[in-house]
Amino acid sequence: MSEATDTTPHRYDQHLAGEIEQRWQDQWKRSGAFYADNPVGDLAGSLASKKPYYLLDMFPFPSGAGLHVGHPLGYIATDTMARYHRMKGENVLYTMGFDAFGLPAEQYAISTGQHPRVTTDQNVANMRRQLRRIGLSHDSRRSFQTTDSDYVKWTQWIFLKIYNSFYDENAVAPDGSQGAARPITQLRDEFASGARETGGKPWDQMDEGERGELLDQYRLAYVAEAPVNWCPGLGTVLADEEVTNEGRSERGNYPVFKSRLRQWMMRITAYASRLADDLETVDWPHKVVAQQRNWIGRSHGAYVHFAVAPNQGSALEQLEVFTTRPDTLFGATFMVVAPEHPLVGTDSVTVPDSWPEGTRAAWTGGYASPREAVQSYRDWAAARTEEERTADGGQKTGVFTGIFGTNPVNGKQIPVFIADYVLMGYGTGAIMAVPAHDERDYDFAKQFDLDIVTTIQPGPDHEEGAWTGDGQIVNSANDAINLNGLDKAHAIEKVTQWLDSAGVGRAATTFRLRDWLFSRQRYWGEPFPVVYDEQGRAHALPQSHLPVTLPEVDDFRPRTFDPDDANSSPEASLGRARDWVEVELDLGDGLKTYHRDTNTMPNWAGSCWYELRYADPHNEEMLIDPQNEQYWMGPRRDGESGGTDLYVGGVEHAVLHLLYARFWHKVLFDLGYVSSSEPFHKLFNQGYVQGYAFTDARGQYVPAAEVEGDEQTGWTYRGETVEREYGKIGKSLKNVISPDEICDEYGADTFRLYEMSMGPLEISRPWDTRAVVGSYRFLQRLWRNAIDEKTGALTVSEEPADLKTRKLVARTIHEVTDEYEHMRLNTAAARMIVLNNHLTGLKQVPREAMEPLVLMVAPLAPHIAEELWQRLGHTQSLTREPFPVVTDESLLEEDAVTCVVQIAGKVRARLEVKPSIDEDELRQLALETEAAQKALGGREPLKVIVRAPKLVSIVLPK
Repeated sequence: MSEATDTTPHRYDQHLAGEIEQRWQDQWKRSGAFYADNPVGDLAGSLASKKPYYLLDMFPFPSGAGLHVGHPLGYIATDTMARYHRMKGENVLYTMGFDAFGLPAEQYAISTGQHPRVTTDQNVANMRRQLRRIGLSHDSRRSFQTTDSDYVKWTQWIFLKIYNSFYDENAVAPDGSQGAARPITQLRDEFASGARETGGKPWDQMDEGERGELLDQYRLAYVAEAPVNWCPGLGTVLADEEVTNEGRSERGNYPVFKSRLRQWMMRITAYASRLADDLETVDWPHKVVAQQRNWIGRSHGAYVHFAVAPNQGSALEQLEVFTTRPDTLFGATFMVVAPEHPLVGTDSVTVPDSWPEGTRAAWTGGYASPREAVQSYRDWAAARTEEERTADGGQKTGVFTGIFGTNPVNGKQIPVFIADYVLMGYGTGAIMAVPAHDERDYDFAKQFDLDIVTTIQPGPDHEEGAWTGDGQIVNSANDAINLNGLDKAHAIEKVTQWLDSAGVGRAATTFRLRDWLFSRQRYWGEPFPVVYDEQGRAHALPQSHLPVTLPEVDDFRPRTFDPDDANSSPEASLGRARDWVEVELDLGDGLKTYHRDTNTMPNWAGSCWYELRYADPHNEEMLIDPQNEQYWMGPRRDGESGGTDLYVGGVEHAVLHLLYARFWHKVLFDLGYVSSSEPFHKLFNQGYVQGYAFTDARGQYVPAAEVEGDEQTGWTYRGETVEREYGKIGKSLKNVISPDEICDEYGADTFRLYEMSMGPLEISRPWDTRAVVGSYRFLQRLWRNAIDEKTGALTVSEEPADLKTRKLVARTIHEVTDEYEHMRLNTAAARMIVLNNHLTGLKQVPREAMEPLVLMVAPLAPHIAEELWQRLGHTQSLTREPFPVVTDESLLEEDAVTCVVQIAGKVRARLEVKPSIDEDELRQLALETEAAQKALGGREPLKVIVRAPKLVSIVLPK
């Protein structure tokens, strides 16, 4: 025990902080201090008569390593906002669950043999402990894991709703949007009645199998053979975001190959327009909106049909391309198709056996025939990743297919090449190339000796290469259409109309967005609530059969695959559970044997709708009661999208999680289960907490905690010099700092206050343990301003505060309120520090200043605030104590300052003005002074220089 502690037993130190924090956390738990009431159901209560405020953090995955100091940044911010809004008198829904399915837990299970549920539950328990320790004000009744069977039940229920729906482009969504999901039974009725054409055999002539296949073509969840990222090393397919730019798995760094597998897909593309349009209705950071728009990739242009000459008895074919620049069609001098395009597939009869007359040497690649060239190139491209294929720079690869297409605007025969930079999954898998106005096409044309025709007049300084700017259209006319002299917009409109009238094209809008691959060859995920019959047709399980839970297995490894073989096939470990896979059921036509799907859902599934479950967490009868949903997530004002009031999380989830959650929510909105068209109205992306890392002479990271030295003397690890760098905190950099360490040394309130004081919340910031002491000292001064450190007695005065103190308190309340409202938590803390320092200078702190300061501090440092509030004589927790307000507006009036008025460089007058006076008003007051009027003599000044509020300089005319 230190000398200071011996002589000041009531000093605020880490020991007292720990005692206070533990005691108040226990008290909050006993009293249900942070419970939020619902309008109806088991959580109904009187608080539901208040204005709702719903905020949440992005669903965390419970890592075995626990939290480091970077993780709680957003959590502390949301907790601060939750506490502030409770003090504003609002009913605050704030809780946290855990996204507990997923690949990390399964990989750990494979390596250790321990069931992933055991690992997951241990990780969740540890994370709950850490979150409790830093004082997060969660409603514990609403917390859950995605692995909980009742949560799995409703995840599967939503999947079935999506499966049993189709997107009707002619329907109108509840918010007036064009196009909406409808039950698949309605589509069936339309086919049966003849209200909708089947496009082939009449409905009444189809058997049930054919009818089912037709309906499957419309379902929002469907099974299809799809290109996937197959990672043999992990034994599963991966989503695009789980693959690095180098074509390797993000986890484990295994090679990833393109393969085709029969998988569940979600028809998210049906919602592409609404997903793009409705970004206008949410309050999200501009960067995130831009990323979503780019991922959706809406493009306006035209489909153009290039006739392809028949060969070897094939029918006349046409090659369809999509272009956003149909105005440059006269400059299209060649075409390029993806290696996977059916025009050049293994069974293609269009690729000729010999090179056509006039084939240039550069086109053949040295092959004896087009068939040989195409097959060889297809084999080579199949081994390359999408990232390698689309990378900028480097020499372009490709080969002539021996096929020519007919340019519809001029009738010219242009060669069709196969090249790997064109992808089958984007557009039509074929492009028209305009080398005069596209850099990639230009490079390809120069390499393969292809024609270059200018159709946009280049700028006067253009010398060589592709001209990608705008300009007048040139060299673009035929007997039926003339684009010459038009600008881009008018040329596009004119040529598109001509293409449509000539039957060789049409206006169109396309999207970069692709349907969502929804299957994973994993054990640790939600089972699909479907079974398959002997013909392999899927049958949805009735709600009474939900949830479908995972069977117990002893071996979690995927079956029968070679980690180094791109051609090996993934098969999930669930295939070993034969008693679970094979099941006898009566689904309405007698007892039959079915088999379950051995794939599971991706972990995205559970994180697509958890905000709804938080609002009605124990409902066994429905997804969410309409009254509870409307109260928490319904639109607050006319014309709003609705959704949660605040959603905080990292920008790394800017695209896929948010896109997937929005898609699920819109389907539920269309079907009438929710009243908001968007799940998250306001989004805030916090920055990262970054830290210093150190590398030795080998470039290997060494434990940052064991490094000694400073900026002046340099850094050493075990006597050896090391180099310091700066980056994200993590295990790989060996610079992890646990929040437990900081709480042990300073207390949780200090940790919270430091994290919020490091800088603007949205900016990444460096962690510096040595700087934590600044926040610690602020809380110690706050404590001393009210408590005698030797006796523990309350020292505040009941006497009125002086005017200066009262003004500073009022101004601090006014400013801190504004900072909290706009989540400027660092500057809110700074304002309170100024007031606290002022109080420290007083002989005795008045109660009328201390109490509002304690209340203002409470959202940031709640434990010490609760303790001081109690010692100030209050018997109730300050959790719902009204946040301070300024009742005497005169206290906000600013003191006057003296403004010097200079005329011709000499001081001629002085004005007493408000510090907030604007330049125009100050200029006018200076010009109206007697000295200025006399000096100007009715003339206009040559110049008036204003430096509000302290200086005006008047320059006289000559």
